[in-house]
Amino acid sequence: MSVQVTRLAGGLTVATDRMDTLESVSVGAWVGVGTRQEPEAVNGVAHLLEHMVFKGTARRSAKDIAEQIEAVGGHMNAYTGRETTAFYAKVLAEDLPLAVDVIADILQHSTFDEEELKRERAVVIQEIGQANDTPDDIVFDFFQEAAYPEQAMGRPVLGRAEVIARLGREDLRGYLAAHYGPQQIVVAAAGKVEHAAFVDLVAKAFGSLPGNGAVPAAGAADYRGGEFREARELEQVHLLLGFESVSYHDPDYYPTLVLSTLLGGGMSSRLFQEVREKRGLVYSIYSYAATYSDGGLFGIYAGTGETEVEELIPVVADELNKLSQAVEEEEVERARAQLKASILMSRESSGARAEQLGQQILAYGRPLSVEEVVGKIEAVDGEAVRRLGTKLVASRPTLVALGPVGRVEAYDSLTARFA
Repeated sequence: MSVQVTRLAGGLTVATDRMDTLESVSVGAWVGVGTRQEPEAVNGVAHLLEHMVFKGTARRSAKDIAEQIEAVGGHMNAYTGRETTAFYAKVLAEDLPLAVDVIADILQHSTFDEEELKRERAVVIQEIGQANDTPDDIVFDFFQEAAYPEQAMGRPVLGRAEVIARLGREDLRGYLAAHYGPQQIVVAAAGKVEHAAFVDLVAKAFGSLPGNGAVPAAGAADYRGGEFREARELEQVHLLLGFESVSYHDPDYYPTLVLSTLLGGGMSSRLFQEVREKRGLVYSIYSYAATYSDGGLFGIYAGTGETEVEELIPVVADELNKLSQAVEEEEVERARAQLKASILMSRESSGARAEQLGQQILAYGRPLSVEEVVGKIEAVDGEAVRRLGTKLVASRPTLVALGPVGRVEAYDSLTARFA
């Protein structure tokens, strides 16, 4: 196995996945915190922090950070999720020390300059406005909030504009100090990298992490389901229908992936064939599984016309109900093949392999081998999918509609379809 893992004395985990045929390396710091660890009063602080660490350190200006990575032909980025935040770069192998130094610098020595913060708050508020103006984007925030109301799991990753406008330096510093301890961070690299040398680099660069090592508290994910509708003057109804699903620790995690692929994961899926190809009700329809440490969501997204939505919802409900009645082994095999191919093809990307390494260690405490993951996918059979389909629709549905919603089926009527 090309993967090696070392845990440093302070609790920081260092991992590598060596790819000898490459001349480059992808490297990053994956932090096991996100929107879920935010109190409501500072919703969006994790995402604002992700922006602000690029705005200058004690040794580098914002311009220096960008120029130094791009001067060697590399690129750098970051993202914030509900349970994870990541900062990563891709460079030529000879420039790995620079990439490690920059990532370590922004996570440990950011100054959070007041003028930079003022500008970046405005940028994030613009980002929130852009998301609100993009219906097939913001509908997922509405869906999350309807599924997990009045809790951190349901709040938007970007935060709310009125909250972002009042966040200050001390909010950022406090969040960083409370959540960015070494026990919450995995520094991972994939590509042309020597493990021992990389461990030495990381140990020297990450000696000043601000956190105290305590695991941040997060309330349990309390799925409740429900509905949200917003009338807008749009050409399409953007619709999300979903149910409570499983965590990535659950034995049904891999059956859920197979079920999602079979139902709405490609052009051969049940939903695509029945809803688009046979009936012409949509341009886009797909299903997905969002998994967390202690729960999950199963969702179906569709964009359809104001009149077509009347036919669409009953058809989707019928397809969901059919899952509990009969599942052909041929379609299960096709779904398994799609998942296996996706995993194996992703192995050709150093960025994907570094991401997998960081996320797996955060989630499971260890990397998962390709053989282990593929073996679990291959073990999923039609009976597992049928059983899971029955279990899925037994939970209270979540229905979200955005656009000309006047003809969207009443929630009580929809719920009766799965009784």
